Amino acid sequence: MTRDEAKASAQQRGAKVAGSVSKKAVRVVLGRGAGSKAKDAERLGIKTIDEHEWLKLAGK
Repeated sequence: MTRDEAKASAQQRGAKVAGSVSKKAVRVVLGRGAGSKAKDAERLGIKTIDEHEWLKLAGK
């Protein structure tokens, strides 16, 4: 799944999608090679999930 596909899928389900990690985030979906966003989420204590977990949540 591309980033744009994941974004569109999340928005169709009512999620607000941001391009950066902030303390307001509920969850961060990490793709392969996640770098600074993964570190930011960890630092802020935000739950992270991978693409497989995202697909389960999205009902795919």
